[in-house]
Amino acid sequence: MDLNSARHAFVTGGASGIGLGIARSMVRRGIAVTIADINEDALAQACSEDAALSAVVLDTRDRDAWQTVKREVEAARGPVDVLVNNAGIAPNGRSFTDMDPESFDRILAINLVGIVNGVFAFAGDMKARGRGHIVNTSSLAGLTASVKGVGAYAVAKFGVTALTESLRLELQPHGVGVSLLCPGYVQTNLAENTVRAGGEIARYGAAMPPSTVTPDHVGEMVAAAIERDELYVITHGDAWPPIARRMDALREACEARALSSAP
Repeated sequence: MDLNSARHAFVTGGASGIGLGIARSMVRRGIAVTIADINEDALAQACSEDAALSAVVLDTRDRDAWQTVKREVEAARGPVDVLVNNAGIAPNGRSFTDMDPESFDRILAINLVGIVNGVFAFAGDMKARGRGHIVNTSSLAGLTASVKGVGAYAVAKFGVTALTESLRLELQPHGVGVSLLCPGYVQTNLAENTVRAGGEIARYGAAMPPSTVTPDHVGEMVAAAIERDELYVITHGDAWPPIARRMDALREACEARALSSAP
């Protein structure tokens, strides 16, 4: 999508971190941006620092609230051309056998169902207009389950990956682009936001490894991917080895079946 033709972007989880980095990248291109977040204080702070942003409070788990917010923001700023489904929380650091089912449900509700709700709210109108772009935030954990303690998170993020790849096939013939953002470690306040949403950090997330990749870097990556209609946005160049091991294992399983005489 030519971002020079985009008029309105809607970014969830947009009051801080990667969401705010993406919002700023849209503002730099002259696009009106509405940021949505559950954190009212963070929304106020973001808008005070950048008057080009407008804000709306949204719990992405609330499907009815999505419809209300959609009506409000499009009445104020016009149809949404770029939808960024970015709101999410961190892994809980627990194995499935030690996990509270409520923690599992929370991770899926925010990290997967919240994104599905955004698609339900905006994708149909984009398809009808024959223009637009949707970015869904998954994770490197949505491409390969290679780290212990992120099982529930990986389930949600693999779901986002499947959703996005399927959505791209459905919308591409109608002039709507779809991209999958898979961040590695980016310096954000994800742990704080997770606790605020009622989640737990446990052994993961409180002290992430240092990263030279900032939210503003990711924002520029996403803007470039929209311009080039790229499916995958990978934030870290060293992400391939664990993904390759998974792909190699799948290839080997297929080749073994092809060589076998069994059906």
